[in-house]
Amino acid sequence: MQTSENKLDYKELHRLIGYEFKNKELLTTALTHSSFANEAKGGTKYNERLEFLGDSVLGIVVSDYIYLHCPDLPEGKLTKLRASLVCEKSLYVYAKQIELGKHIRLSKGEKRSGGDDRPSILSDAFEALIAAIYLDGGIEPAEKFILRFVIPDIKSSKPKKFKDYKTALQEIVQKNPEEKLTYVLIKETGPDHDKHFVVEVHLNSNVIGKGGGRSKKEAEQQAAREALELMGY
Repeated sequence: MQTSENKLDYKELHRLIGYEFKNKELLTTALTHSSFANEAKGGTKYNERLEFLGDSVLGIVVSDYIYLHCPDLPEGKLTKLRASLVCEKSLYVYAKQIELGKHIRLSKGEKRSGGDDRPSILSDAFEALIAAIYLDGGIEPAEKFILRFVIPDIKSSKPKKFKDYKTALQEIVQKNPEEKLTYVLIKETGPDHDKHFVVEVHLNSNVIGKGGGRSKKEAEQQAAREALELMGY
């Protein structure tokens, strides 16, 4: 925690962050809010410039990771996934995991008003901390620090994998008794030994999925899979 002189407990911070700074001034600046600098005067550095850099480092590390590890996602879904991982809400959660609020240097008024738990302040400090690690040790420790939070977040947000898509879809739809699912064979091609079927799944009169396969059952499963994806499962 902070001492009465507003000095940081570097040993505790290094333990929480999982990285030991060579230049401790970078860490101090990363955890200094503008309100503290304004109150202290005397040219005290604060974290807004580091926040700017940290935002870029965070973006490239997350983009690189999801590009390499989510090969089935198209560009649009990659963009949405990245946005969800680097937004203020997520960064606030990451910062809370290492109790960052306890260590941010705030003015007395900002601290009294709950600034040490304000999402905007914690998320900005988290980005500034990323930049401080990057400037002190390079991209590798910064990447290690970022992925410590991002990888579990990605795993928890991945779509569920169903072995039986039809059953899963049916269980979801039957929560509303008035809704009705039907599978419609719309195309059948090929000789008897090499048939290909195309099936649509309808929710009432609306097509919510389409799939193909070498049997009607396989085509129905693929149609149900597409419907689940459309519904966000």
